Parts: sequence; C-alpha cells; structure tokens
Amino acid sequence: MSEGMAGITDQAESYLSQIQDRLAIAIAEAKPELAKAGAILAERFTRDGLLFIFGSGHSHVFAEEAFYRAGGSARVCPILIPQYMLHVSARQSTQLERQSGLADSILSKYQISPDRDVLLVVSNSGANSLPVEVAALAKERNVPVIAITSVAYAKFSPASGARLHDVADFVLDNQCPPGDALVNLGDDLPKVGPASSVVGLALLNALIIETLARQVSENVIPEVYMSSGMPGAPDANNAISSRFTDRIPHL
Repeated sequence: MSEGMAGITDQAESYLSQIQDRLAIAIAEAKPELAKAGAILAERFTRDGLLFIFGSGHSHVFAEEAFYRAGGSARVCPILIPQYMLHVSARQSTQLERQSGLADSILSKYQISPDRDVLLVVSNSGANSLPVEVAALAKERNVPVIAITSVAYAKFSPASGARLHDVADFVLDNQCPPGDALVNLGDDLPKVGPASSVVGLALLNALIIETLARQVSENVIPEVYMSSGMPGAPDANNAISSRFTDRIPHL
C-alpha cells in the first residue's frame, strides 16, 4: 500500500483530487442554471413562497441539509416521509423509489402552491420512477421544478421511462459518473468513494445563496437562520420560524 504526499493512501488521495475536479466542472457548468433558477426562486420567495425539497434514499439528506439550517433560508420545506428515507428500512426505501404511482400520495401531504412555491427534486441516477414522477406531477400542477442529478448516470441507466433532467425546468448537473463511486481498490472489487452528495450539496447551497443575494439586491430582507450558539440566535430564529409553522409541518 503506497502513501500520498500527506501520508494517506493513494486511493484516498485520488478521491480527494477527483472530488476537486468534479466540483470544479460542476460549478463551471452550473452557473447559468444557478442564475436562472435563483432568479425564479428569489421572485417566489419575495411573493412569500417556499422551496420544497424531495429526495428518496440517500438523496433525502438534501432536504435535511437545507432545512432549519444555520446560514440557510427559513423558506425551505423538506419533504420527509419516513418510508422513503433510510432510517426505517434502507432496503425498502430502495425498492419504493423504483415503484410507480406514489407521487400523488407524497405531494398531497404538503401545501405546494403553483403561484408562489418551487420544488427541488434530487436523484443522482435521475432514472428512478419515484423522483421522476414527483417532478412530473409538480410540473403538471404548474409548479416550477429544479433538479440536482447526474445527467451522465441518467443516460447510462437501463431503467425505462423519463429522466429527471428531461422533466425539470432547471437542471444542476453534479457531473458524477454512472455508479457515483470514483476510486478503484482492486480489479475484483466495486469502486468506492461516492461523489454526488459532496458536489450536489455545494450546488444546493449555492442555489440558496444565489436566491438570497438576489433578494437583497432588490432591497428585500431575506429570512436567514443563525447558528443557535450565536448571541441572540434563539430569539431571532424563533421569531422567524413562528411565521412558517402553518406551512412547514416539520417545524
């Protein structure tokens, strides 16, 4: 086992290097879509709208990352339904995200307005039935849809049906390869080192910052949560969150 310059293995060094490369490419390619999606989202936030975020399996972490987050927007509503997440049954969530006909039951649990709200759907493969159908149903209801996905993976997948990047209005491509993992450990082993969360979460936070910055440029004061350990944060956060308790069930 050889070691890299910092004393870590060549494989770990390779992962970190490839993450930097993927992130740089994703950032460069995503800027036009970030600008367009951020403009729509800022306009809707100013109209008292919310950003709803859905992902199944590991992609549900995107909804949790943006929700009630220090330095994040208070106008984020995660779509968190336990059976589609990992903590109830990881194997069941994997099966469910490949089933058709579940989108309406998911969206019906949230008050999503086509006049002021936006939906973000996250799916690395971009080919599983559940996230694609959630995005398609939202579009049918005239809700703007943003996707974070791997276009390369979606095109590679043998799954039948539409792809998330074809359904969404705005696509943030994480530039990750089919299968997600980046590093070879040996000829007889699967690759290791997933990249989609690292890159995708950076794109998610960039989207929220773009949105809030556009509001500020229009002299609109955005609602931003502070870290609860900062002076004055508990009172400030409680005052903000109390405005959204009727619309964000997880508060």
